[in-house]
Amino acid sequence: MPDLLIELFSEEIPARMQGRAREDLKKLVTDGLVEAGLTYASAGAFSTPRRLVLTLEGLSKESPTLREERKGPKVGAPEKAVEGFLRSTGLTLDQLEIRDEKKGQVYFAVVEKEGRPAPAIIAEVLEKTIRNFPWPKSMRWGAGSLRWVRPLHSILCLLSDESGAEVVDLDIDGIKSGNTTEGHRFMAPGRFAVTGFEDYCAKLAAASVVLDSAEREQTIWHDAEQMAFARGLELVADRGLLTEVAGLVECPVALMGEIDAEFLELPPEVLQTSMKEHQKFFSVKNPKTGRIEGFVTVANRQTADHGATILKGNQKVLSARLSDAKFFWENDNRLVKTEGLSGMGAGLADVTFHNALGSQADRIARIAALAGEIADKVGASPDLAREAAQVAKADLRSEMVYEFPELQGIMGRYYAQRAGLPEAVADACRDHYSPLGPSDDVPTAPVTVAVALADKIDTLTGFWAIDEKPTGSKDPFALRRAALGVIRLILTNELRLNLLEVFAKGYEGADGGDLLSFFHDRLKVYLKDQGIRHDVIDAVLAMPGNDDLTLLVNRAEALSGFLKTDDGENLIQGYKRANNILAQAEEKDGVEYSFGADVKFAEGPEEKALFAALDKAEAEITPAMKAEEFASAMGAMAQLRAPIDAFFTAVQINSDNQIVRRNRLNLLSRIRQICLSVADLNRIEG
Repeated sequence: MPDLLIELFSEEIPARMQGRAREDLKKLVTDGLVEAGLTYASAGAFSTPRRLVLTLEGLSKESPTLREERKGPKVGAPEKAVEGFLRSTGLTLDQLEIRDEKKGQVYFAVVEKEGRPAPAIIAEVLEKTIRNFPWPKSMRWGAGSLRWVRPLHSILCLLSDESGAEVVDLDIDGIKSGNTTEGHRFMAPGRFAVTGFEDYCAKLAAASVVLDSAEREQTIWHDAEQMAFARGLELVADRGLLTEVAGLVECPVALMGEIDAEFLELPPEVLQTSMKEHQKFFSVKNPKTGRIEGFVTVANRQTADHGATILKGNQKVLSARLSDAKFFWENDNRLVKTEGLSGMGAGLADVTFHNALGSQADRIARIAALAGEIADKVGASPDLAREAAQVAKADLRSEMVYEFPELQGIMGRYYAQRAGLPEAVADACRDHYSPLGPSDDVPTAPVTVAVALADKIDTLTGFWAIDEKPTGSKDPFALRRAALGVIRLILTNELRLNLLEVFAKGYEGADGGDLLSFFHDRLKVYLKDQGIRHDVIDAVLAMPGNDDLTLLVNRAEALSGFLKTDDGENLIQGYKRANNILAQAEEKDGVEYSFGADVKFAEGPEEKALFAALDKAEAEITPAMKAEEFASAMGAMAQLRAPIDAFFTAVQINSDNQIVRRNRLNLLSRIRQICLSVADLNRIEG
């Protein structure tokens, strides 16, 4: 069975698009081939800045011949029905078969679809793939109609086996397929022919091209790390930057340089951000001081002077960039020294947060008030919480954050320290945006937690008040992320907040109940990732106090653990049996059996044992629930399993004696009441 090699060679593909493009090429081509009847053993996709590559091993030589039988209308059916059937099959009337069935004679069509050779199918699938490739952005060039991310220069499409290789013929807007490719743009210009994937890889390597992006990443990281280690320094890890840089070069050559002494006092985050955003440099730090003292740049070629000229040019550009950063840093510090951090943030009164929600200054005032209100509940000083909230966003008016928005908060901490503010206030300036995502660290410092909660809750209540809620996949104001941030802040810090009360202190006019439902939906998603079933969450959401998320989650975790035991699973079945019998009797009799079960009417040992078990369980469950010792309450409930099972085995509920029957139904009601005091077990599935 032959192997297939496809290469789409173009001008430089943006690094951020390469990973997705590899997967798209693989999926579109393999899905198309399989749909057309071909099979293959394995597939691999690769990319460099100038090429997308797909290789398939063990591809079938042709698609199989398919035979399909289709039942049509009855013989003698209306002419239009028969004509429609003929059109759908592509046959004529004399080509149909007539078969006898129970209800008469029926037309049948036997349609055979001849198999096709692999090259014809490959050409068809690849052309469709190229013409409909899902680039985020694409362009046209010249006079053709073809769109590609950058001008497409050549198509290599080769089928090879033991007997040799053949080009799969293809012509797309004048770009004809062939068996040639190019090596490195500067180090090995010119085209060369290949005979298969192994030959292709070997000749690319000889032409200074590393085909596998993972190998390029490994080379870059290894060489950069070794250079830093040789100077007693450490490379600052940045996975995203590593992937991006590997997508910029075909022949990675790491070069290390030093940062001029005049810039070493800049905050390390400033140096790192400036070098990453503008130059795509890796930062190198001194492990003893934490200062960024060097950088690693990655060239796309070997040079006779071992990169000295490249490094010199990069150093010159870097110095200009860092001179700008130093200028911003010094200006910001002068402003803080003369006017304080509140002076830096004064201009936020002129910055609109949202047309319907006022300026950033208006919002800060609301956040400060709310932070002061909830400070006691998170263990923070109300005065410190208000002070931190008032200056937390002041750095948005700094020159440094204007140049590097991703440094907001980080710079606020530096400026707060320069202004002589308490360390707790400075930390809140840096950390109050967190957590920004599901894997982001959650703040635990009380002042920071107060400001972070106030910030997110003001956002949520504000947008709820003006009816700007997330819809479907649209969430332009990141309200789902804000709600998840509140959830994680509360749960990580084990806070006991009644959210409805907190919402009432937020932006006026928000529907707290609707917002709480939104939080419950986000909590379900969060807890599902923690392994807690949705029906378990529903069972505890139905209990009182469901705006206290810590209480709610403690209940859910205890119930989840209980249901994983044999006693828990069997008790649920016993409860549901009791509840179903009771519900049917109540509907039939038109009364509610909710009180009055008396042990004096119990007739057998199993019935009397259930009375005793319920007395014991209730005596243990009631104080346990009050003390929020949910595992103990579940344990007490689990003890009901055996007596309930024994009761149903030995006792007939619908006794002929109406007094006994009523007493037993009231006993079932007591089972229901005791179990429902722990959780709404009606919502548990199964």
